Amino acid sequence: MNKLKFWIKNARDIALPQSIIPSLLAIAMAATQPDFSWWLSLIALFGVSCAHLGFNLADDYFDYKHNDVEARKKVTAEGFRTHMEKCHYIESGKATLKELLIAFCCFLAVAGIAGAVVLWFRGLPIAIIALVGLILGVSYSGKPLELGYHGLGELVIGIMFGPLLMIGMQYATCGLFNKEIVWVSIAVGLLVTNIVYSHAVLDLKADEQAGKMTFARLLKTRWAMLLFSGVFNLLPFVMLIVGVVCGQLHWAYLFVLPLVPMGIYIIYSLAAHLENKPIPFEPRWWMGPMGNFEKYRAANMDWFLIRWLVARNLVIFFCLILTVVNIIFTVI
Repeated sequence: MNKLKFWIKNARDIALPQSIIPSLLAIAMAATQPDFSWWLSLIALFGVSCAHLGFNLADDYFDYKHNDVEARKKVTAEGFRTHMEKCHYIESGKATLKELLIAFCCFLAVAGIAGAVVLWFRGLPIAIIALVGLILGVSYSGKPLELGYHGLGELVIGIMFGPLLMIGMQYATCGLFNKEIVWVSIAVGLLVTNIVYSHAVLDLKADEQAGKMTFARLLKTRWAMLLFSGVFNLLPFVMLIVGVVCGQLHWAYLFVLPLVPMGIYIIYSLAAHLENKPIPFEPRWWMGPMGNFEKYRAANMDWFLIRWLVARNLVIFFCLILTVVNIIFTVI
């Protein structure tokens, strides 16, 4: 049990909401369908969670083999800030690279078993979605594609945790998907992309040393980076407004609009980072849960985590509001 907790923690369970919350939204959007199944929903949700943890560990495994950790150390030694938490459990000797390989394979195997159960009842589309997800998840930093090292990592994450996840989850729960889930899943995918993209902007120096060509590095200029930060943070809200105006979405979807200031804060804070302008790293109530922020501050990670957590919380709040809207206005 302690070993399981060890690997769940090091698989960055703090990031699980970015897969669980969109999954719950997809379930809520499918709840009125005639062939809806609660037990298949729960099995699919469990499988998604295991796959997410497995892919995070796989990312650590391939990044470590790519010397990404050593690159981060070099950047820090040169006086630049970078996110240093990755693979600390390998560096400290608490686990070996072989154990990491076994751990991520085990998580993906359990996810595969859950997927097989859903496949038995829902058919071939589930197998196709799961196979695409597996290829993208492993290829994010794994050979031969190493998509995260060629400027495609952010796009991959957006597809996996947006349309692929939500359409797959809705199909698992009720055996079909509709135009509403496509519309909403793209918006969610953009917000999830924003988490990884913001991470990449903050880690520009480390990624450059590691030879990792993220989308942020591909853009090169500060203005281009901020432009796409605006796209990832604000376009989802524009999409919902357009969807409501065009009659594709329920008017109550507009209840997400009070979240716009969170997106604006992320753009502003990334601009300050790129310009080396100091800003206060003080959590505010509207930013959402911040964990043990004093611990993060003591570890000199406040500059990174306040931005990352706001981006994560934006996805969570966006999906939770839409989940409640679906429960109130369509299910009840």
